Amino acid sequence: MYEVTVEDTFAAGHYLRNYKGKCENPHGHNYRVRVTLQGKELDKAGLLVDFKDLKGVMKHVVDYLDHKMMNDIEPFTVLNPSAENLAKYFYDQTNAKLKERTDGRVSVSRVTLWETDTSIATYYE
Repeated sequence: MYEVTVEDTFAAGHYLRNYKGKCENPHGHNYRVRVTLQGKELDKAGLLVDFKDLKGVMKHVVDYLDHKMMNDIEPFTVLNPSAENLAKYFYDQTNAKLKERTDGRVSVSRVTLWETDTSIATYYE
């Protein structure tokens, strides 16, 4: 099995519903997200996927969230924008686009999202 990993950053605001404490109030974070892909076969160039292509797939999600109040955009108008839910959102969005572009040859292995330098959530299946 091969794996490749790319990271990106974005800044966004949020607040947590059904939570008692500081995070129930609007606040922001400088997030970092790491997406790791996996696959058993390389392409004709000897790549699992070009890093540039992976960054392009991630950019769609990063741009959607960057400098937004996440509680105001779908799916976070209903889904709490916790680090855990954000990690799964990146996983689902990136995986769907990636499967289209690689005919299912490559899939997302896991997504790790830093809400702060010391607070991290990971999602994988």
